[in-house]
Amino acid sequence: MDLKRLTSPCGLDCFNCQVYEKNITDEMRNYLAGVLKKAPDEVACKGCREQNGCSIYPLPCATLDCVKSNKVEFCFECDKFPCDKFNPCADGAQKYSHNLKAFNLCRISKVGLDKWAQEAKSIRNKYFAGKFIVGKGPILK
Repeated sequence: MDLKRLTSPCGLDCFNCQVYEKNITDEMRNYLAGVLKKAPDEVACKGCREQNGCSIYPLPCATLDCVKSNKVEFCFECDKFPCDKFNPCADGAQKYSHNLKAFNLCRISKVGLDKWAQEAKSIRNKYFAGKFIVGKGPILK
């Protein structure tokens, strides 16, 4: 697996996403096709680097455009990181992984892409299924 190609510049682990082409279920494919008004074979994602953005978001990705214009591979390599694109937001946090991006980028910067990729599934699980404990962060029960 080409980890760099399957990790978004903003730090999302495309290879663990439920919409990634190797992970998507028929149920998810059909659901998204209905919501997005696309054919079922058009909703699976190959990763934002591969297809110049996420297949389920109709707008161009300003973060991807920014990375390209600043000639970096990951946002943490930019002199402006963390910029306002990484300001945490509670709105949609249970559904969208925006708040996970900055943590992932910090881990990639600290331990490298390969080691982070080994941790990414656990990090994602703690984000979506963990119970937040003040002073400890999320833990899985």
